[in-house]
Amino acid sequence: MSQGPRSGLAAVSSALLAMSRHLEVRDVLKTIVASARELLDAQYAALGVPDDHGGFAQFVVDGVSDEQWKAIGPLPRQHGILAAMLKDAKVERLADVRKDPRFEGWPSAHPDMSDFLGLPIRDGDEVIGALFLANKNCPKEHGGCGFTADDEELLAILAQHAAIALTNARLYERSRELTIAEERSRLAHELHDAVSQKLFSLRLTAQAATALVDRDPARAKGELHQVAALAAEAADELRAAVVELRPAALDEDGLVATLRTQIQVLDRAHSARVTFAGRGVKALPAAQEEALLRVAQEALHNALRHSGAEHVDVTLDRRGAGAVLRVTDDGRGFDPRTVRRAGRHLGLVSMRDRASGVGGTLTVESEPDKGTTIEMEVPGG
Repeated sequence: MSQGPRSGLAAVSSALLAMSRHLEVRDVLKTIVASARELLDAQYAALGVPDDHGGFAQFVVDGVSDEQWKAIGPLPRQHGILAAMLKDAKVERLADVRKDPRFEGWPSAHPDMSDFLGLPIRDGDEVIGALFLANKNCPKEHGGCGFTADDEELLAILAQHAAIALTNARLYERSRELTIAEERSRLAHELHDAVSQKLFSLRLTAQAATALVDRDPARAKGELHQVAALAAEAADELRAAVVELRPAALDEDGLVATLRTQIQVLDRAHSARVTFAGRGVKALPAAQEEALLRVAQEALHNALRHSGAEHVDVTLDRRGAGAVLRVTDDGRGFDPRTVRRAGRHLGLVSMRDRASGVGGTLTVESEPDKGTTIEMEVPGG
């Protein structure tokens, strides 16, 4: 290894440890790419996970700024050298990628690359990704130094462990999806049982009121009050169960349209003014969209039921490949530390769990009499 045995082994060990710390697929991909670029001292690194339609389900880069990445445009297709790595499942080490007959060019904003080292990431016989580096950082007085056989060997070791980390992350996400599916099934049964019982009681009470309305109006009035109470209880139980299920509208209309529709309903149903603005947000992984929706619902519930706010503003903005949700109200606010000590979390624990569960972050800013802002950021896919 060009770095020398001791420093090389230490660097490999650090890279492998970094990969093993993450369970989310997106975090694993980012760590693999950053580790590979640092380990082999390259200017650029990227990793693509293929989809089933000739493109990439995910494509992570390191060494390219967010501004450059936006200017480059859509994710690449599986063609040229990338296609060769995925289909032939072999290493590609080139002195100048631009001179290879398979090279098909790149977008105008794409950084210029010359020396190139790429190889597939495999899980058994299946190619689950393509990892490549470009532009070795070394003197290039006479045509460039390029990547060496030692670099190739080192990257192959990293790719083997990357395959394990990526497979584990996928298994973790699949396990979580199955757990969510089981929970949804349980909630559906509970919803059916609870609401059916309430509706049965509601029907009997309404029948009793009908029978009493002529001969005992006072008792009939009491029964009608009971009808109203039972209807409210049924509505509350229905709302509590449904809020845990992914609404069909999210799949059909997308996050922005779903949020806009729900907030329009809330604006009509409450005295507070509730507004929404969505700017530049593209489709996100399903789990992230659902988490953003649930956090928005919880934050809106707190603002409209507990804060006494006159205005509640919801924004959803694009940030890099991901998005940032903000729910801001002008209500009475609170001291987050006091709330935690008192054991009244106002849903903050569940919101943080939802954010961290999809690789996102949640921050809460609030002071007594100064309103509250809840912000959640997700990384995208």
